[in-house]
Amino acid sequence: MTAPYLRWRAVGRNRHGFFPGLLALVNGLGHAGRLSPAHEHFRTTTNAWFHANLTDPVTVDPSVYDRARHPGAAAWFRSTADDCLARIPGYLAILDAHQVPWERVESADPGRIVYADTHQVIAVPPPH
Repeated sequence: MTAPYLRWRAVGRNRHGFFPGLLALVNGLGHAGRLSPAHEHFRTTTNAWFHANLTDPVTVDPSVYDRARHPGAAAWFRSTADDCLARIPGYLAILDAHQVPWERVESADPGRIVYADTHQVIAVPPPH
């Protein structure tokens, strides 16, 4: 059985000590001009779908990703968000094509939830 929360992220930490999520990784490749036209088309159209169909947590609470208030806050998909999850393989294919290592993380308790809607939660991980 799949845990209630799912996250795809970098295998390693970034320069800020966090594990960037799937969309951040692919958007980074896109902003750097490293994507093929087909991958760039997928990125922009699928990002547009997410923008049109999901609430941007920052529009509800601008401090949701504030590093001082919510250190390490990260987005997790709900395992019930089938419409979102169906789009994940395209992002993973882009990462694989660019040999960007990623991992799927499942959790019943991703940490202190600072934002939640029907598709996603933003959670601050528990201290190590």
